[in-house]
Amino acid sequence: MVAVADPPSVDASPVGRWKRAVALLRRHRVFALTCAAAAVLRVVTMLGFGPAMWFNDSYDYVSVALRPRPHPIRPDGYSFWLLILKPFHSFGLVVFTQHVMGLAAAVTIYALLTKRFGIPAWGATLAAAPVLFDAYQIELEQLVMSDTMFILLVVGVVTLVLWHRTMSWKTGAVVGLLLALTALTRSIGLPILVLIVAYLVVKRAGWRPVVAMVVACAVPVLGYMSWFKAVNGQFAMTNSDGVILYMRTALFADCHKMNIDSRKELELALLCINTPPDKRAPSAQAYLWWDEQNQLHVFGSGMKFTPQINADASTFAKRAILSQPGDYVAGVAKDFFRAFRWDRPQFPDAKTFLQYEFRNEYTRKLPAWSSYHSTTDRDAEAYENGPAATHVVSPWYDIMVGYQKVVRLPGIVLGVLLLVGLYGVAVRWRELGGPALLPWLGAVGLVLAPAATAEFDYRYLLPAVPLACMAAAIALAGLRRPRPEAVEPPAAAAVPEPA
Repeated sequence: MVAVADPPSVDASPVGRWKRAVALLRRHRVFALTCAAAAVLRVVTMLGFGPAMWFNDSYDYVSVALRPRPHPIRPDGYSFWLLILKPFHSFGLVVFTQHVMGLAAAVTIYALLTKRFGIPAWGATLAAAPVLFDAYQIELEQLVMSDTMFILLVVGVVTLVLWHRTMSWKTGAVVGLLLALTALTRSIGLPILVLIVAYLVVKRAGWRPVVAMVVACAVPVLGYMSWFKAVNGQFAMTNSDGVILYMRTALFADCHKMNIDSRKELELALLCINTPPDKRAPSAQAYLWWDEQNQLHVFGSGMKFTPQINADASTFAKRAILSQPGDYVAGVAKDFFRAFRWDRPQFPDAKTFLQYEFRNEYTRKLPAWSSYHSTTDRDAEAYENGPAATHVVSPWYDIMVGYQKVVRLPGIVLGVLLLVGLYGVAVRWRELGGPALLPWLGAVGLVLAPAATAEFDYRYLLPAVPLACMAAAIALAGLRRPRPEAVEPPAAAAVPEPA
């Protein structure tokens, strides 16, 4: 008979729990102190820019939260979150939850890198630092916008997939539900589902988790699309994908090269931009959002995002891409590499650019644009149950304006992170890129997708940053010998039964 030592007992008393908590804090004290400093910055932001900051899209989210309906331009996931918080009548609470989401994304990155990949605490802290300290990330969290929620969901999905060396169907279902929430927050969430499925198939995860994931994602998404059809007449998530792709082609589309017959294809001919391509506006957004320069106004006020216009715009855009593939690729490449500049030139226009700056003055008085059964300023005030315009308070305002001038992640650093991740994927080609492949592809996709389907915007880069940091950290960890705690313990030896 072989004697087996009993495992050490765990002290379940309050004193024992306290000792374990203190030991855990000591082990991760560098990261804990880093998070505390990042939390202070967020408190300063909330004190300096109450109750919240605003972007052009913010008002649509608030309108849907006040009068629920499937919005024709963007999915309603973030508006549902606003709807849940509506009884509190506080945009301050809304942005507080978003600051918590930003910190939670950093904690998730740190936990994955230390627990799953055995990366030292200082290295994992460094990988989470851009999410914690980038001034534009903090400003994004103060905006009434869906992006912070999207970042947390994407980080959560990638972490959950990488955490499990073998995935059960239950875990697959959880990942699928998170992907559904991601897609309902921003439409680009559905391509992320394709990426995750492809990754699991390549890694031979088995068919059960993949099927569970697809089903769990499909049920809420199809339910939302059915609701969208009942209200807007089209089985889709939005009526904007074709119109936005039209915007992507607006800077180069030449109807002479596209061979559009105005007598037989009047609906496409009406979308032709008569200004020669070399004399068009520097930003494609001029041909969608700015009515004095786009062709879509010819169909009438409020008609841009109807099913018919969306379908016609999609047909026009695809014709432009197929007729002028070189021009399309050049436009996509220009916007893709625009993401990796050291400086931050003004783009696409002064107003949009300044709405990502703490020093902007645009929302200190809310615009009175027309909204669904109301106006944008009245909607915001109804949700807040009082004044909702941004109110700046010194010295907190001055601190964050100065901070933003110094602390940001330059685009070239994002490019270096992607190159490090690519190197880690390449050296593990025998393992099909290893675990760094998933966050690396996700980061590249989040930079490339807006360039390919819409246009470059600084806001679109921020979701790619945490994935790029994860990929680079995993790649670097793979270049050194594994730490003992990163290696799975061997299976326990069987104990023979007594004779």
